[in-house]
Amino acid sequence: MSLGDPAGIGPELAAKAWTSLRDQAGLAFCVIGDANLMAAQGVPMAPVREISETAEHFSSALPVLDIPVSAPVLAGKPDNRHAPHIIDWIKTGVVLCQTGQARALVTCPIAKSVLYATGFAFPGHTEYLAELCREGDTVPTPVMMLTAKDLRVVLATIHTPLKAVPDALSVDGLVELARITHAALTKDFGISRPRLVMAGLNPHAGEGGTIGREEIDILAPAINQLQNESIDVRGPFPADTLFHDEARAGYDAALCLYHDQGLIPLKTLDFWGGVNITLALPIVRTSPDHGTGFNIAGKGIARVDSLVAAIRAADAISRNRAAA
Repeated sequence: MSLGDPAGIGPELAAKAWTSLRDQAGLAFCVIGDANLMAAQGVPMAPVREISETAEHFSSALPVLDIPVSAPVLAGKPDNRHAPHIIDWIKTGVVLCQTGQARALVTCPIAKSVLYATGFAFPGHTEYLAELCREGDTVPTPVMMLTAKDLRVVLATIHTPLKAVPDALSVDGLVELARITHAALTKDFGISRPRLVMAGLNPHAGEGGTIGREEIDILAPAINQLQNESIDVRGPFPADTLFHDEARAGYDAALCLYHDQGLIPLKTLDFWGGVNITLALPIVRTSPDHGTGFNIAGKGIARVDSLVAAIRAADAISRNRAAA
């Protein structure tokens, strides 16, 4: 588990996650971060030199692979001086997974503004992880999947202004999104015959072109191509019909076209327990579906539901990959 921004709620949540899971040996995790900071979280802490020591300590203390920060940490006060250490914690976690020493990486939240101030050149965690997983000239195409309870959504665009979304959509892009999702549902979730649905962009899915033509010009051709590849995908459907209980029972993942189209139903269904999963990486990566929480850092009130769910998801996915 990379600790994320040390001034956020990551340290508190890591300690709370250990308290919740300490009796579950199969979910043992090691924090990559500052040992002194973790020692101040009110739980027993065990510095380790090697990740392989995690299991022997986990039931009695939180294992920490110590990579200390060089500047003081004040809860709720982000500091650009922490950026190199935040990046180093992420890099270390990726290497541990790439070398088979860890089954999965769970990342606590970062503040991109802190990293940008020191020249960080990536839009966020996901893109940086893809670059770290580069093989020669080939960089994986990461896909963000969000899960909560029985709902999985993937996003065709993420932090794109709403007015720019139509121009950001393409047949090729949607086909690739669906292929990656289909493969992940099989490999990572153990679903032998994945069922996908695609949301429409416009109200009423364009209503035959009278409220927009994206469904006709982009979405339907992508679906047709995928169906010709024997991928079970249906749509485009009006987005307001896709997320009630009966609808969710009819598919394994929904392809959503913009951020709020997927995130509003997901967070309505389970605001506290959502998980962010990065598809198409050679390593398993999950994350809680929330930010750094600077406004509540250090107050002891952060809820650990999402991080615990992310740990459980990382465990399940890594086991499914090993069995595939």
